Amino acid sequence: MEEKKRVTLMDVAKHAGVSRATASLIVRGSPKIAEKTRKKVLASMRELGYVYDRVAANMRSQKSSTTVGLIITDIANPFYTELLRGVHNALEEAGYDVFLGTTFDSDTRQEQLISRMLEHRVGGIILCPVSDSSKATIERIKQIDIPIVLAVRELENVMCDYVGIDYAAGAQMAVNHLIQKGHRRIAFLGGTSESSAWKERRRGYCMALTRAGIEIDESLIIQSAVSRDGGTEAVQQVLNNPKPPSAAFCFNDFVAHGVLQGLKVNGIEPGKDIAVVGFDNNNEAPLYNPPLTTVSSFARLIGSQAANLLHHRILDQNREKQRIILQPELVVRKSS
Repeated sequence: MEEKKRVTLMDVAKHAGVSRATASLIVRGSPKIAEKTRKKVLASMRELGYVYDRVAANMRSQKSSTTVGLIITDIANPFYTELLRGVHNALEEAGYDVFLGTTFDSDTRQEQLISRMLEHRVGGIILCPVSDSSKATIERIKQIDIPIVLAVRELENVMCDYVGIDYAAGAQMAVNHLIQKGHRRIAFLGGTSESSAWKERRRGYCMALTRAGIEIDESLIIQSAVSRDGGTEAVQQVLNNPKPPSAAFCFNDFVAHGVLQGLKVNGIEPGKDIAVVGFDNNNEAPLYNPPLTTVSSFARLIGSQAANLLHHRILDQNREKQRIILQPELVVRKSS
């Protein structure tokens, strides 16, 4: 039996009565083509059974893939849902597809995802690193020969474009707010010391206390998983302190939600008996009971900025590295 000839883009162009260049722009999702022409070409593609071979096209043109990778730690965390939206909106507008991977804060999983994305020939990667990225993984990232942008957390000795928030300033805002409310024993709950974001939050927490003349009590600094369960466990631990706190600054809103739940289980009313402040201002924060006072970290903007940096890096790998630090804002609600 004679093998069926593969339908080419030129066949589609001739069938639709357009140039091959126009047909090529349409399969790559360019917004420059009139809708009438686009529909005509797409109809020809369906009628002829044309399938766009994206990998082969990239190899022929020797250009970066129009697929880029995004690696985040936990899709269940509303912060990363917002970041994903920012990345997706910006990259879709620029004509890219997004290949998403979730590490669940595992260095092994992060390494696997990086390898998989390289195997799929992604044109670049936006990486939100896990808390304890190993030296081996960091060396691997440094050696990757495709554009990479770090977001949310920085990695020491890795010279990449980066987008994040001023965590120390945000922590200071949160703790200063609690100090102004008259609190002197303020806990810092959640997160782990391997994370650069945790270290910066702790620095801001300590700076605010020191400037107010309040001694830092290490027994009030409780590390935990960055999750609701982690927050519940952290607040339970600090409540067992001989001198429990009157307020808590939480690593993020995800942790703060667990803290609120943990307080209620112990018969303590958040916002009245103990003040609670989060970090991120995710979409669920106003819906917590009580509504959560928190620091806005603009996750969607971090995502869109990271996507724009990656796009420009793909276009010009020799451009100067950029480090974008967004400024936080305090949003006061009933939890404090």
